[in-house]
Amino acid sequence: QVQLVESGGGLVQAGGSLRLSCAASGRTFSNYAMGWFRQAPGKEREFVAAISASGSRVYYADSVKGRFTISRDNAKNAVYLQMNSLKPEDTAVYYCAAAPSPYQASSGYRYWGQGTQVTVSS
Repeated sequence: QVQLVESGGGLVQAGGSLRLSCAASGRTFSNYAMGWFRQAPGKEREFVAAISASGSRVYYADSVKGRFTISRDNAKNAVYLQMNSLKPEDTAVYYCAAAPSPYQASSGYRYWGQGTQVTVSS
């Protein structure tokens, strides 16, 4: 069992930045790839970014490539999502999740956090 808790969401103006954090507890964090997903009202949950267990491989959705950066600190059992140049269309609840590999499909993730709201005003 892995417990995940996100933090760092909030309200920001377009063009601004936020850094999301996800704290993990339970089974060995460094064994798991981690992903960030988001879900806007009335829309399906979508992939944002993923990172391998060692941190050597990262993947991004085209919509966030060049603006968002995923990273992890296995010593602190944490994964981060640095979000720059935010746009109103980035508004969503953001979730972190753990999986055996850095999948882009949400179905590959077994453990999920409760989510943190990000709102970008125009």
